[in-house]
Order: sequence, then structure tokens, then C-alpha cells
Amino acid sequence: MDIQQLNSMSPLRVFEESINGGLGKGNLGVIVSKHGVGKTACLVHLATDKLFKSENVIHVSFSGNVEHVINWYKEVFREIAAIQSLDDAAMVYNSILANRVVMNFSQEQVPITKVLASLESLISQGSFKADTILFDGFKLTVASEEDIQKIKAFAEKMQLEIWFAVSPVRPDVVYDDYGVPNTLEKYFDQIDVLVALKYDDKEDKVMMTVVRAHGENVPKPAKVALDPRTMLIAHN
Repeated sequence: MDIQQLNSMSPLRVFEESINGGLGKGNLGVIVSKHGVGKTACLVHLATDKLFKSENVIHVSFSGNVEHVINWYKEVFREIAAIQSLDDAAMVYNSILANRVVMNFSQEQVPITKVLASLESLISQGSFKADTILFDGFKLTVASEEDIQKIKAFAEKMQLEIWFAVSPVRPDVVYDDYGVPNTLEKYFDQIDVLVALKYDDKEDKVMMTVVRAHGENVPKPAKVALDPRTMLIAHN
């Protein structure tokens, strides 16, 4: 299979359909789950799909372990290439690396204004015309509403898609039936797409529910789920 066929047959096309055509420029998307459910693999799968389409991605890690992030990309690519029998996989992987930048910040030590300034400098002065930014490990549920508003304004100004992978950090969190914590509710006005992940032991899959999609707030199945073996997005 060549990369054009892989793109057209990817379960990410079904995922985009579930969220009314994709996240879209200037918008914020959130993938939320409890710890260990698969949101990082899901986030990297989204990013890898964009790399396959020759889009530019900046992966911003707030975990302090860049090598861990890079290994996730290697593993996700290896699984996709094997499942889809991708032609010239090694050559494809080397070619898409030019479209990805990995950065690392400490949320506790670097204010969001400086993070956004660094990103704008890279995009505007570093000639890396990003299409999507991933905020991986950003503790959104304890961030100030003002900081989220700044990120939203940045997405609109720079015409970027910004995706977050979020798990709650407080011990007294209450989850709804879809896996959304109550600590996320106050940010709903800033979130354009909200996807919740929750393990279903009967199905032996991590089910994806579209809780919010561009103004629609009625939860619906995402028509895809995470494969329990690879933790990648797969046809449900």
C-alpha cells in the first residue's frame, strides 16, 4: 500500500467525520481520559496522520521527557506501517520527520505567554509553517481560564489546530458516564471539540465518545475506538 491509499483508508477519516469534518484552524480540541487509558497514543496517531498528509506538526511536551515522545512516534509509525503493509516504510518515516518538531517546557516554570511566544517565533521566524500543535501533558484542568483563553486566541491568530491530551490531576475528580471529569467543565466554552476515552470491558476496547463538536453538545459514539493491542485508533 502506498501513502495515498493509506491516507484514504485510515480510520482517521471516520474520526474526522464524527467531529463534523475535523477540528479546523483556530480551534482547540481535547482528548480526555483517566491516566493510562491511551490518550497519548491517540494524540500521536492524530499527529502521524497529519504527517502522512505532508502537514507540519509541533509536539509540545510538558512531561520533561522528549525521548519518550520520539519513541511514541516510532512505535505508532511502526504499527501503522505493519498493519497497512506500507510500501518503503523506512523511506516514508525519514521523509515525514522534516514535518515534525518536538519541544519541551515545564508548565510550572514557564508561563504560557512565553510558550506561545516561542511557538510564534518558530513559526514566523524559523520558517516552520505549522498546521497543528499538540499540547501533551499540559495540566489543563488546573490551568487558569485566562491561560486557556490565550491559547485559544493564539490558535485563531496563527490559524492553527491545537489538540490537548488531558488527564485530571486532582484526587477528588468525578467522572461522567463517558469519562469526562467535572474539573473540565469550566473550560467548555473554549473547547471546540471534546473527545472522551473510556475502557469498555465488555467490548475490550477503549471507546471514544464525541462529547462536543463545534457547538454540538450531545454525546455520540465516535464510530472508532482504540485497538486494545496497539492503542491506536481503529474502525469500531
